[in-house]
Amino acid sequence: MAPLLPAINDLELSRLRPMLVRTARRLPLIISSRLHPSPSYSANQTCRRSRSSMDPQVSAADHSSGISSDSTHVSEEPTAVELLPGETVVKEGKAAILFPNANEVFYNPVQEFNRDLTCAVITEFARDLLAQRGVKVLVPGEKERVVVSLSEETNEAETAEKNGAEEPKVTARVGEKCENGLRVLEGLAASGLRSVRFALEVPGLQSVTANDFSSKAAALIARNAQYNRVDHLLQPSCRDASMLMYEMRGKKERYDVIDLDPYGSPAAFVDAAVQAVSEGGLLCVTCTDMAVMAGNNGETCYSKYGSVSIKSKYCHEMALRIILHSLDQRAGVYQRYIQPLLSVSADFYIRVFVRVFTGQATVKNSASKQALVYNCVGCGSFHMQRLGRRISSGKHMKYSAATGPPVGPECEHCGQRHQLGGPFWAEAIHDLDFVQKVLEAVSGNPSRFGTSKRIEGMLSMVTEELEDVPLYYTVDSLSSTIHCNTPPLLQFRSALLHAGHRVSLAHACKNAVKTDAPPGVIWDVMRCWEKTNPVKREKLSQTSPAFKILSTEPSLEACFTVREDANPQSRKRHLTRFQENPQAFWGPKARAKAGGGISTDLQDKRKKFQNKRKNQITDSSQLKNFPCKKFKQVGSASEEPRPAFIRSDLALLPSPGNVCERRQLLLLPPDGADV
Repeated sequence: MAPLLPAINDLELSRLRPMLVRTARRLPLIISSRLHPSPSYSANQTCRRSRSSMDPQVSAADHSSGISSDSTHVSEEPTAVELLPGETVVKEGKAAILFPNANEVFYNPVQEFNRDLTCAVITEFARDLLAQRGVKVLVPGEKERVVVSLSEETNEAETAEKNGAEEPKVTARVGEKCENGLRVLEGLAASGLRSVRFALEVPGLQSVTANDFSSKAAALIARNAQYNRVDHLLQPSCRDASMLMYEMRGKKERYDVIDLDPYGSPAAFVDAAVQAVSEGGLLCVTCTDMAVMAGNNGETCYSKYGSVSIKSKYCHEMALRIILHSLDQRAGVYQRYIQPLLSVSADFYIRVFVRVFTGQATVKNSASKQALVYNCVGCGSFHMQRLGRRISSGKHMKYSAATGPPVGPECEHCGQRHQLGGPFWAEAIHDLDFVQKVLEAVSGNPSRFGTSKRIEGMLSMVTEELEDVPLYYTVDSLSSTIHCNTPPLLQFRSALLHAGHRVSLAHACKNAVKTDAPPGVIWDVMRCWEKTNPVKREKLSQTSPAFKILSTEPSLEACFTVREDANPQSRKRHLTRFQENPQAFWGPKARAKAGGGISTDLQDKRKKFQNKRKNQITDSSQLKNFPCKKFKQVGSASEEPRPAFIRSDLALLPSPGNVCERRQLLLLPPDGADV
């Protein structure tokens, strides 16, 4: 080593001294790379990545010393990028993001489940799509899927099939640029966390475009790409998302995957997105304006999505079907249609994954895939009305208008009126084969995501849902309607199974029941339950839904003996299906502002009704400590306000319920009186 040291000048030696102390074992390699730098390394260091170098935690010393990326050693520190004042490092998945403390760029840590699920879905989509292009996808930590058969004939057939199938010529790993890979666009990237995670965790990518209209967000995206050493894959963009997608409508320029996760409604970007996604491409959309989609503002929902939302127990699944209806409607304008892969209602938002295809003949089926819903305002029974009808006539399909309505002017069960909602998507909202692939991949590699347990529980519930049954009932709402005790979920499900109907749970609500049983059968089951748990009918109003429903005798004898198939596997295994509140003020975050910061008014609104039922007053004597809101204090501002007192002969009033007389007795004591 002595002959090499004189060749290093004082400046380089001062740079190397700290590293020599820490990593003396790598000294020959470091000096060699300093004295004889590879001419191809500087040109290829951002394009050639080894499997082990995909970890974003790469030390600044290794990066500056010029160690080749093909080296077997990888440090656990990210690229050296100076932090600006007020910045912190946020770690999620394999990404480490520079994030400003001020609210200049939007970030919500609660949506880690959303980002984990998106990475899992895009990975399986890439596996299926790139297999057709001769590319094999390798996921870190994933074992090879081997099918073992003891039959010799089967083994011979599998061998012949394997020999006849074309072996993949290219292998795609995470962090590597794949020439035949996917082109991904994140239209509203904010800090770029999602795009950085795509580059670090999803194999088989050609490029990732992280776009945001904010110049500060675009600058932060570029720094985060450099910080995680994925700038060879990730391209920052500062454009209007709609204009960017409109410019990429050509068949050769379209994106294979488009991700839209806006703050609020994605309605403004849907038209451009259905045009800019490639044939059979993946469109991922998030909606966080659940107040609009769940029925609080039906007129606003219609203006954004072309559908009227109504307040109901099934509002979260209806929100999923409303956004699918909106996507299919906009795609139909351009002779395109959607195929839902996965639709999830979680926390305070909904998330849908759909593939987009082109086909004029298939677009004609769109009307028959949409439906209206008649919802009874009294008992909550609902009936669906398709918008169109299609009949197969040999090789041809005949289309006609649907017939209806399915209900009369009043509900046949309680006599109340109906609300009309929709139209919404009435077909299946999941592709169970695809969901099963994602579930198997996550279950087989649980260390890949931080929310793997919840993804496994959620997708397990999705695979158990009835595909052809839109919307659901809730057991507590049925019991509330007739004012009786709530039957156990397993007994209620068993009663429907004994009656010959199918039944399942729903991922959108923990006490939901999806069933193909008509409303009459459901109310018969509740009538039978009420006979064993009677209510005080003398207290029921004769015009109430409960009185009219219970006045009719059930037409079937319900059996509440618990059946084995009434309890699904996801419930037996106690899988994590619904997230608990992880922190204070959990939920939607404040919109990002150009100047940053969160107004105090927002914090006050958050605290307004927090813990409002704690420390309740149980002693009536403490009520005197609270002054009457309608009583006006008398006296000058400088004087200390004098307490009011109530005359002790209040009980002698002939009309103690008269509020006006009570208020007249609230008097001020005379000056000098002892109170």
